[in-house]
Amino acid sequence: MIVLKAPQQALLGALQAVAGIVERRHTLPILANVLLRKNGPTIELTTSDLEIQVRTKAELGGDGGTYGTTVGARKLIDILRSLPDDQLITLSSAQNKLTLQAGKSRFTLQTLPAEDFPLVNEAADYGPSFAVPQKTLKHLINQVHFAMAVHDIRYYLNGILFVAEGKTLTLVATDGHRLGLAQAQLESDIPKQEVILPRKTVLELQRLLRDEDTPIELRFAGNQAKFAFSGMEFVTKLVEGKFPDYNRVIPKNHKNAVVLGRAPLLASLQRAAIMTSEKFKGVRVNVEPGTLRIAASNAEQEEAKEELEIDYNGDAIEIGFNVTYLIDALANLNQEMVKVELQDGNSSALITVPEQAGFKYVVMPMRI
Repeated sequence: MIVLKAPQQALLGALQAVAGIVERRHTLPILANVLLRKNGPTIELTTSDLEIQVRTKAELGGDGGTYGTTVGARKLIDILRSLPDDQLITLSSAQNKLTLQAGKSRFTLQTLPAEDFPLVNEAADYGPSFAVPQKTLKHLINQVHFAMAVHDIRYYLNGILFVAEGKTLTLVATDGHRLGLAQAQLESDIPKQEVILPRKTVLELQRLLRDEDTPIELRFAGNQAKFAFSGMEFVTKLVEGKFPDYNRVIPKNHKNAVVLGRAPLLASLQRAAIMTSEKFKGVRVNVEPGTLRIAASNAEQEEAKEELEIDYNGDAIEIGFNVTYLIDALANLNQEMVKVELQDGNSSALITVPEQAGFKYVVMPMRI
């Protein structure tokens, strides 16, 4: 049976959309495969890692009728990538194998039965759905994703908190040393829903979302979230646990504030970071009327000093930071100016953007 007959790019695009979550090594060999379900010219492609499931449909021709099988996702992608873009691909099935033909190239691939593929059990009780433009959600994730924890024993920090309430969608991420918060307005009022999306889900959404106004529909259940966008369906387990009260972490009344260019500050920090070591990423920041100084040194007694002219008339403050935490935030913003609010050398700093009220980034100081 000819399962599909389509240009290389059409098949590769559909596969790449679902293959991001596939691990090369898995305790269950079938999870390295993509599930192909054919119904006439339409093929449904599904991948899963038991916690996340991604599905898309594509019109890829081939014989009529229905058919189902699973085949190694990465291997199939590697083969397709190695072929010319304009090549016509034919995938045919016979005796538990798939044969891929393209021009004078021919590959025979082992399959596993479709009925053995473990699909995620979808929740029956999703809350009300709501939609935001894809580029809005992508923008929100970009502004906070770097503050997520990685393999933290406090598992609820290894992800992003989504809070939808009224007409506001809030995303919050923290690793205990810094916290990022970004907000966007929704079209309609929705009852309060609060979930923690796992780190892997966040990074996959970031990869898949497009910079366009087409909507992504979001639905949350007790232990699951579901997203529908660009002909794709994405189901994920949620992180269970209580996210910290982020409102208590955000400083409210810092008395010293300076507004300065994001790009010059970022460049100065990146240069100073060259003189920090892998183990110790600390930089010393001195703020005084008219001047901001950044200094870094290492165990080899090398040092970097940077100076920026600023419009500032507040207290003279010396404070230490992990330079990576500052660079992460500034590099993921695209606005021209940033505002830095400080209290003293021992209190956390608040970074905001003058023309965007919905973004807040809090960094704890470090001893230097």
